[in-house]
Amino acid sequence: MNYRHIYHAGNRCDVVKHAVLTLVLRHLRAKDSGFAVLDTHAGMGFYDLCDPRALKTGEAAEGVRSLLADSSSALWPQLADYYEVLRRMNPLWDGATADTFRVYPGSPLFAFHMLRPQDRLIACELHPEDFDALRLQAPADKRMQIHRRDGFEALGAFLPPPEKRGLALIDPPYEQDGEFDRIVKRVGEAWRRWPTGIYMIWYPVKDRPAIWKFHEAWAASGIGKILCVEFVYDEEIGTGRLNGSGLMLINPPWKLDEEIEALLPILHRAMGTGHVGGAVRWMGNSDGRSGGARQ
Repeated sequence: MNYRHIYHAGNRCDVVKHAVLTLVLRHLRAKDSGFAVLDTHAGMGFYDLCDPRALKTGEAAEGVRSLLADSSSALWPQLADYYEVLRRMNPLWDGATADTFRVYPGSPLFAFHMLRPQDRLIACELHPEDFDALRLQAPADKRMQIHRRDGFEALGAFLPPPEKRGLALIDPPYEQDGEFDRIVKRVGEAWRRWPTGIYMIWYPVKDRPAIWKFHEAWAASGIGKILCVEFVYDEEIGTGRLNGSGLMLINPPWKLDEEIEALLPILHRAMGTGHVGGAVRWMGNSDGRSGGARQ
């Protein structure tokens, strides 16, 4: 309950997570039938990068602001929807520079701005201040439902959705011991109720031995299609320092793996990491390249 994302908004991990999120949602939009998005740990709707808390860490400078300073990144099709949401959230976009860019959307507003009339978003946040901010920042739109509740409880309450199609985004703060084990257990329970849904689980790259165990648990989970994506921008020396981030994608859309493989080098270059690390690979019991689901 102590984690506040305002200190980290727009950092490198946010850029990767939200860029992949928009790719997944683009695939869901390819069919006319409606879909649902469940954001279990939504945070705030958007973040002011000039807020003293954001400026204290300055992480957006190496993340979204570095990306925006590389004008060629806006030309890549994998980032088209990501950039479009940034434009919508920043009415003075045309006059903005990388240094003056101010409003960074959180995952619920990235998702909201990609909804069609037939789609729906359920955003859950337990932290009282972030929940109040989300409620104030969210548009008054019947397609968006906001709940103050535990995100893992939300997996049981809202899945499977009536639409039968959609995405569950799970991005907890990783404040508690045993969080990796809890995620595998609760997402596994959700998958057994809704085996055709897409699940996107974010995790920090801090402790590689713990991540190895996390990967082993997924490989042994019995879930057929799991794509692992990692973006590592610092050498992994010791534990406790954020060196990058990872995503577990259950039932990823068709050929999403190829799109992400093309995207990651662009992000490394544009954000000036100086260290192209990480991987895009299928877990041990998955079907192989481009074997994702057709939703």
